[in-house]
Amino acid sequence: MKKKILGLIVIAALVAIATTSFVRGNIDEQEAFAGEQMGTDLAMNPANEGLGQGNAAPNFTLTTLDGEEVTLADYKGKKVVLNLWATWCGPCKAEMPHMQNYYEDMAEKENVEILAVNLTSSDVGLEKVQAFQEDYALSFPIPLDEEGVVGDMYQAITIPTTYMIDTTGTIQNKIVGPMDEQMLTEYVNNLK
Repeated sequence: MKKKILGLIVIAALVAIATTSFVRGNIDEQEAFAGEQMGTDLAMNPANEGLGQGNAAPNFTLTTLDGEEVTLADYKGKKVVLNLWATWCGPCKAEMPHMQNYYEDMAEKENVEILAVNLTSSDVGLEKVQAFQEDYALSFPIPLDEEGVVGDMYQAITIPTTYMIDTTGTIQNKIVGPMDEQMLTEYVNNLK
């Protein structure tokens, strides 16, 4: 009888040790998982990605759909709305009429240039970009990022992405997603 009780105590002790180790192992795994999630969340936070407020806008030179060469530095002294987009992007399509209306009504008065950089390297061909420009009657410059250099430089992960650049060439705002005319007006009014 004493051997049975001693055997049960030993088994109970082994079960307790095994359970404690298992639970501790799960806690360690949960803590590790929580740490991974925190890292993932921080990495996915748009505020930590790409260029943002206070950064100098990186210079670039591209050729427009009309064959003109455009260099961002040439616009120093003007407010610049730098929009990164593609023809297949639904939200890009939604904001283009607003950008065109703003350009027609306010750009000259507010000393603003809109540069709508088409991410041609990820788009569906120049013919589609040309058709898009005609369909939406866009009159602002459409520089073509055929090599993906500007998209990479500005770290545009989601499109449309728009950078509001002040007269000194400093980024004042980064807007991810489509804008309407009122938003454009408010952001431009806050540029110096």
